[in-house]
Amino acid sequence: MADKIVPHFHNTPGVPSVAIGAREFMCVGALPPFDHPHVFLDMGDEDEAICPYCSTLYRHDPSLHEDEARPPECLYTLPT
Repeated sequence: MADKIVPHFHNTPGVPSVAIGAREFMCVGALPPFDHPHVFLDMGDEDEAICPYCSTLYRHDPSLHEDEARPPECLYTLPT
């Protein structure tokens, strides 16, 4: 069993890039029901990753916690 939940991000606002604190994350594209398949992305040692489905550019920002984004509305909270 996983010891943490992988953060999920989206780009419903349509911004040019999303700054995130995580290096391993899921992109959902847009908020459901307009989301794409939830794809796991791992930046590794890089500071950027592009989602292969929606082409959102994610940039790592070490000043953010792993479950934070800029703009903040791009953090997707899983429904409970």
